[in-house]
Amino acid sequence: MSMCPLCNQLHTVTFHCPDCGNKGEDQGKLSDYFDDYSPYVDSDGVKLEDGYPEDFKESQCPHVYYCNICRQEIVVFISEWA
Repeated sequence: MSMCPLCNQLHTVTFHCPDCGNKGEDQGKLSDYFDDYSPYVDSDGVKLEDGYPEDFKESQCPHVYYCNICRQEIVVFISEWA
């Protein structure tokens, strides 16, 4: 089982908005927004149903970044550590 370096606060990733170049804010993993209990469910199981078929196979954790300038949310795939 891999682990996400952002979810476990072992590393930071700076992401810039592709439209305006503003630094995006990490809003956490995408699956935490599915329902009230999502943060407590096994993340590998959620990956099988999150709408991104490759994230489980490629050991990636989808995070939501928010741009304050463009007011858009962007999904960024973070490589997990083995």
